[in-house]
Amino acid sequence: MIEKTYQPAEIEGRIARAWDEADAFKAGRPDRRNAEPYSIVIPPPNVTGSLHMGHALNNTLQDILCRFERMRGRDVLWQPGTDHAGIATQMVVERQLMERQEPGRRDMGRAKFLERVWQWKAESGGVIVNQLKRLGASCDWSRERFTMDEGLSRAVVKVFVELHRQGLIYKDKRLVNWDPKLLTAISDLEVQQIEVKGNLWHLRYPIEGKSFDPADPSSFIVVATTRPETMLGDTAVAVNPEDERYTHLIGKHVVLPLVGRRIPIVGDEYSDPEKGSGAVKITPAHDFNDFEVGKRHHLPQISVLDIEGKISIADNSAYLEGLPEGAHEFADEMEGTDRFAARKIIVQRLDDFGFLEKIEPNVHMVPHGDRSGVVIEPFLTDQWYVDAKTMAQPAIAAVRSGATTFVPKNWEKTYFEWMENIQPWCISRQLWWGHQIPAWYGPDGKVFVAETEEEAIGNALGYYVEQEVITPAQAHEMTQDAGKRDGFITRDEDVLDTWFSSALWPFSTLGWPDEAPEIARYYPTNVLVTGFDIIFFWVARMMMMGLHFMDDVPFPTVYIHALVRDEKGAKMSKSKGNVIDPLNLIDQYGADALRFTLAAMAAQGRDIKLASSRVEGYRNFATKLWNACRFAEMNGCATPAGFDYTSAKETLNRWIAHETVRAVREVTEAIETYRFNDAAGAAYRFVWNVYCDWYLELAKPVLMGEDSPAKAETRAMVAWARDEILKLLHPFMPFITEELWAVTAPRDNLLVLAPWSRKAGFSDEQLAVMTASAASDPMVAPALLNIPTEQPDFTDDAAEAEIGWVVDLVTAIRSVRAEMNIAPSTLTPLVLAGVPAETQLRAERWSDVIKRLARVGDISFADAAPQGAVQLLVRGDVAALPLKGVIDFAVEQARLEKELGKAEADIKRAEAKLANEKFVANAAEEVVEEEREKREAALARKMKILEALLRIKNAS
Repeated sequence: MIEKTYQPAEIEGRIARAWDEADAFKAGRPDRRNAEPYSIVIPPPNVTGSLHMGHALNNTLQDILCRFERMRGRDVLWQPGTDHAGIATQMVVERQLMERQEPGRRDMGRAKFLERVWQWKAESGGVIVNQLKRLGASCDWSRERFTMDEGLSRAVVKVFVELHRQGLIYKDKRLVNWDPKLLTAISDLEVQQIEVKGNLWHLRYPIEGKSFDPADPSSFIVVATTRPETMLGDTAVAVNPEDERYTHLIGKHVVLPLVGRRIPIVGDEYSDPEKGSGAVKITPAHDFNDFEVGKRHHLPQISVLDIEGKISIADNSAYLEGLPEGAHEFADEMEGTDRFAARKIIVQRLDDFGFLEKIEPNVHMVPHGDRSGVVIEPFLTDQWYVDAKTMAQPAIAAVRSGATTFVPKNWEKTYFEWMENIQPWCISRQLWWGHQIPAWYGPDGKVFVAETEEEAIGNALGYYVEQEVITPAQAHEMTQDAGKRDGFITRDEDVLDTWFSSALWPFSTLGWPDEAPEIARYYPTNVLVTGFDIIFFWVARMMMMGLHFMDDVPFPTVYIHALVRDEKGAKMSKSKGNVIDPLNLIDQYGADALRFTLAAMAAQGRDIKLASSRVEGYRNFATKLWNACRFAEMNGCATPAGFDYTSAKETLNRWIAHETVRAVREVTEAIETYRFNDAAGAAYRFVWNVYCDWYLELAKPVLMGEDSPAKAETRAMVAWARDEILKLLHPFMPFITEELWAVTAPRDNLLVLAPWSRKAGFSDEQLAVMTASAASDPMVAPALLNIPTEQPDFTDDAAEAEIGWVVDLVTAIRSVRAEMNIAPSTLTPLVLAGVPAETQLRAERWSDVIKRLARVGDISFADAAPQGAVQLLVRGDVAALPLKGVIDFAVEQARLEKELGKAEADIKRAEAKLANEKFVANAAEEVVEEEREKREAALARKMKILEALLRIKNAS
């Protein structure tokens, strides 16, 4: 018995438990042992994370695919898990220690601190997993993985050692994004570019050999900089070789102000003659572009900051080399000064000596750490790198050849741009939480990379014996006595970038490097669903690692979804206060309503503008479905055993069969091609408009009439179409459909494991063989529940022509009544003009329905439409509504013309804004998009008004 009202909170937990108890999501179920596999890996959320709207969208789309393919009889593995999230997790635990006034991690020591992190992970980590379950994610939770599980850690170590052995991992001194608060290198993804109101300082650098005079421009060259504090590390001034103002100076030198170091003027195209003075200071150790210029011109790399962003030059040999007398005193004075305090001191000193030409206000982007919030420093340091350029080549070729394709395809351009300009990948992080780098250092700094410490010790002893640093006897003694080799080698303290381990996710989760059977069955996966922001950080790196270690792409398709924005189109952010919490929406409207909303709005390449009103609207859709099922139940609708919908006799029932099959086809094809919004839209239109609004409405007289074969058939067809609807909607709205599946009829199976509504490719002969073997093989019988029987696409064009005509006629009349402001109580006559005999018979058969639903008084037939009638063209037939005397055409025309004027004014206003280049360039993206939408809405309104005016003109 279906409850009177639909209450999501009352059913969702119970349904989730039923799925768990049945192992419904488990990959490799016995009944699927011979089924074709289908696998997806979840983009592992941070173990510190909480469900946000991006997660909700991403996982809803994955779940639609998994539930769809599971119902199509495939052996589905949706691999779940979480990422250890190095920086984020370490920060959480360090903050917890601080709040509890406990010793910090450095006081605690590495081993004790890591114990605390694992303790936190066990107690509080993975909250997001339970939140994903609330969303309805049908992952195989029994296979949940964590990027620091023992098996995954072995995979990480093996990959590092193998790539190092092949020369694809190495150590180098390069610039990195350095966080002076967290004291670690961070990835580009962890850097936020924030617009800052700063200054542009124009500095005079004296030309060597000339007497510096602030009033004599020929005695100096002006450089403009936003970072005067890094001038201490300048090693050149660059000018464009095509810039006639400076060509005579290329090869000469300037004297670095305050410091006195002699540095060259070099010609380099990096310098833009159109910007500033056309000359730029080059500080290779503190700017990524300058680093590349420095490499081209073999310039020294002088770092003048320490890891905390403080001036560090007193003992810096590179800085001190070549300094004149007196500069050492300045170095001592500045030592240990914070970079921003140093900026003020240096600017003041430059001004005092005439080296400051001017200061201009300057709004520019400044990199900040997304977690620490501090300004990120380009920092020269020794780090571990992957030769990404070499590893990128097969990954580029795979996409070019079509082995992997992007949906939408335009993202391939972004992929190629990144991959073809790829830089070495910095994989080391100065953290404690993460995969510690498997490298050990000997007494002289020699590096030994190995999978275990024992292997590293063996390699080190062999090396130092060969180098005659120790004798074979000493090596043997150290091998036998661990105490004697204590401290002989020390392990690298750094850990690996989180993206390194997640790059292995598609195969490490399946048991690699062991020869697990899951690898052969589920790798490569079928599709990756992810956001555009990690195409480079994760997608590209999975491609590299998959091709290198598995000799195959990790996925043939990458579906890139867009952003979820607020209802005005603005990007959600805590600072704006416009973040929408998906868990709040689930509490308020149910998981199904949120899921359907996200799917319905997930058009390829278009961001989602989410408003709670949209979710509420789809909650109403769920209620509509619930009430339709209650209506069927209250009218005794049930599908008898052996019912064959293709054998229906009644035109109305053959029509709904035709429409159901068409809807299934549309939804199936849309999901197969990742057009989630089209799939949801087709399902919505069929359920709400076709089934609820038309079929049930047209069936009411039969269902409420006397018992008859037509009534029995209609009851069966209502129930059959309802079941097909539950299947059709299940991937989108799993909770409500599973509940209704259970309460509308006696069932032997859960809906999640029921067959999809279309053929699965089995012939009648194959099904007969399987059925015959079911008695002797108990494993076959459950499988039959999951195999959609082979059925041709049912069509009945005659039924569609008849019922479709009735639907279109009623719809057209309703539309005109609304346009003309005709009161519901007013019954208008209907004249069918010049229609063929077939249409006349059709109108007579359905006259009662037409009169009731279209508010029509009398239906008549004539050779031509009467004078003063509004004419409608319905599937080639002329339907006329004589409205003379019913409405005042002149008044109605005046009203519509007034509405037309408003619409045209709205169009003009929006087009004026969009034609304004300044508005388009400076207004927020969501504001511009809102104007475009206003224009489109006004244009659509104008077209409808013009149609109505034309009808009045023809009727007058």
